[in-house]
Amino acid sequence: MSQPLEGIRVVDLSRILAGPLCTMTLADFGAEVIKVESPAGDETRSWKPPVTAGGISTYYWSVNRNKQAIVADFADPEQLQALRELIRDADVLVENFRPGVLDKFGLDYESLQALNPRLVYCSISGFGDKRGAALPGFDLLVQAVGGLMSITGEPEGTPSKVGVALVDVLAAQNAVSGILLALRERDASGQGQRLSINLMTSLLAGLTNQSSSTLATGNCPPRMGNAHPSIAPYETFAAQDGVVVIAVGNDRQFAALCRELSAPALATDPRFLTNSARVEHRRELKALIESVTAAQPAAYWARTLMAAGVPAGKVNSIAEALDFATDLGLDPVAVITDQLTGETTTHIASPIGLSRTGAQYRSVPPRQGQHQDVLMKTSRT
Repeated sequence: MSQPLEGIRVVDLSRILAGPLCTMTLADFGAEVIKVESPAGDETRSWKPPVTAGGISTYYWSVNRNKQAIVADFADPEQLQALRELIRDADVLVENFRPGVLDKFGLDYESLQALNPRLVYCSISGFGDKRGAALPGFDLLVQAVGGLMSITGEPEGTPSKVGVALVDVLAAQNAVSGILLALRERDASGQGQRLSINLMTSLLAGLTNQSSSTLATGNCPPRMGNAHPSIAPYETFAAQDGVVVIAVGNDRQFAALCRELSAPALATDPRFLTNSARVEHRRELKALIESVTAAQPAAYWARTLMAAGVPAGKVNSIAEALDFATDLGLDPVAVITDQLTGETTTHIASPIGLSRTGAQYRSVPPRQGQHQDVLMKTSRT
């Protein structure tokens, strides 16, 4: 069965995370993705440790499956011309060079649009191509200046980054959405267009209720640790062996929580009668809940409260999270056979579940220049 993006050719000039994650998503659903690297290679190839069993950087491994790889030195006129011929026959180009860098090689949007009017040209930058063009687009920097760190961490502590390059991931998802929108519009107009994605506005949009509340009220939300600004009890609570998350979303769930804590009177206490009241008195409520939860392990409370209809869970490690998702039948792990070595390898599966034309896992992340012969092709095969 064909996949949704079968017949779509993507020339991927990006590296590190946002661009490669975007193009891997397209590749998982049938696009032919040609990863073009400089002779130095994608930086993440050397970001070690950790490494796979085969000694490959797990960072590179995470976002480059289902691709072909070639090397092109833009300073070499022959290789540059071969790359331009490859782009002449492409549907999508993805790049995350600093704005203006590709202009001197004739790989900017205007030059390539003249070469291939149907091309969807996706540029991913840190801060756009205007006054922020010269700013370095590092995820940590964007988390800082974009406000995410100001709301992450304990109230009495210092601002903290999220434990993964989340802004890059958000930008990658926006890039996938934008590319699909542009391809859909091309079906009607026959024309490609430029798509601009930047990390800064990807984060501001991703802050959703926090950024909208700032606009509406003029007040910046503070750091609240694991608490929620608008719901209580909705955070971590001390257990006998660590912490348990309890996420009460309505009065019915709160009443059930109180019953399981053997403290039904809390449900009718005026301080906790409504969600707004619970938010106002969250510190008192947290202390009362923890006086009970501290007597049992986190797993006990997760099991007991979930059985009673109260959302709760222990804080899993990533390994435990993978096992938990597997137990739920979510199939979080994909298996691919390495075409070069014949070895079976494991990968995090695509989270996009289409019922008829789902993701396919055809090949492991390529070695640098593994498909160099593709560079000399001038038409589809």
